Amino acid sequence: MSTPFFTRAIDPQADGPALHAIFGDEESCRYMTRPAMPDVEATIAMMTEWKGDGNDINWVIAETPHGPALGRVSIYPHGKNNVWEAACMIAPAARGRNLAARALARALDQAFDTLNARRIMADIDPDNAASIRTFEKLGFTLEGRLRGEWEMHIGIRDSLIYGLLRDDPRPWRNW
Repeated sequence: MSTPFFTRAIDPQADGPALHAIFGDEESCRYMTRPAMPDVEATIAMMTEWKGDGNDINWVIAETPHGPALGRVSIYPHGKNNVWEAACMIAPAARGRNLAARALARALDQAFDTLNARRIMADIDPDNAASIRTFEKLGFTLEGRLRGEWEMHIGIRDSLIYGLLRDDPRPWRNW
């Protein structure tokens, strides 16, 4: 039986301290473009910057409707023509419960069904095996490798580009 979970819009001030368990952790931030945040205030500032204008999906994952954040999922516009990008992160203590895939599935349905997304892509570091597994489980297809795409705190990195189209199968509906 799956552990119940809730998603809600992110509140950087309220959720920042719990999300700092992710964004303040060097290993969790290994594949991000910037290193871990030095303190809760920096995490809150980053979450505020990422919050967007409300025309995207920027949720926290929690065990109860008002409980502390265990992770974050987001789907936001990427360029033009109804192409969006998906991302997720789960706190180290909450990993292994399939929360990322289940929360992303909920967000994907909303993006396709209410935001008119035509295509949703994910840009994943080739060494980020957990993210690759999550997106493949959701039916994303590896579309290509961009060599030397990112200059990051861990060096120059490639990107694996995964994509899911509105008309592609949605395997989570059979879980």
